[in-house]
Amino acid sequence: MAARRIRLSAHCDLFVPHVDAPSRLRVGDSSGSRLSDVPALIALVFGYLLGSVDFAVLVARARGVDIYAVGSGNPGTSNVLRSVGKKAAALVLVGDLLKGLAAAAFGVWIGEVTAGYLAGLGAVVGHVFPVWHRFKGGRGVATSIGAIVWLSPIWGAMVAVSWMGVVAVTKTASIASIVAMVLLVPGLLVFGARGIDLLIAGVMALLVLARHAPNIRRLLSGEEQLLTTEQG
Repeated sequence: MAARRIRLSAHCDLFVPHVDAPSRLRVGDSSGSRLSDVPALIALVFGYLLGSVDFAVLVARARGVDIYAVGSGNPGTSNVLRSVGKKAAALVLVGDLLKGLAAAAFGVWIGEVTAGYLAGLGAVVGHVFPVWHRFKGGRGVATSIGAIVWLSPIWGAMVAVSWMGVVAVTKTASIASIVAMVLLVPGLLVFGARGIDLLIAGVMALLVLARHAPNIRRLLSGEEQLLTTEQG
């Protein structure tokens, strides 16, 4: 009889919460694991604060340039490339990639894979609306790719290589970025992501695409700028 009661309790545990158990939010990965709402919130906030560190602003400022006042005025790799030079742009690109990767890694470390996705999303939101820089940020492409490199290494690497390949062929960063974001969620689905993880990745991709609305309009009108440098 005791054994039957134990088995029954195990089955009912899915439906009857324990009064002494901490509250949990169902944001688990595709395996159905559960993630406490506290690590989820910490991951999201940490990602946002880290993402708010805008390397385009910092690197350009170190070279005596206000990135908001030159070129397109956008604090991103492309504008740094055109207005400051290749070395500065490379530093910005690596920095933006690494902050997305670091945010996702931190999220996975304190919680589950889903916490990594939340931290990655937080980093992209921080990059787009940085609290340290008057909420005037960039597009979030490199930060998104950096997060996906950690969360789905094979697909993340493929997205990064594809982005570079499209840039090399078209000489237009916005085309490569739009293609990467459109393919982001389908690729994650192929590589095993499911449920809320895909939803978070979808929000991430949609945010980046929304930030490219001016670029899309310029592409349609044939006015989009190519990637060229004014300095070395």
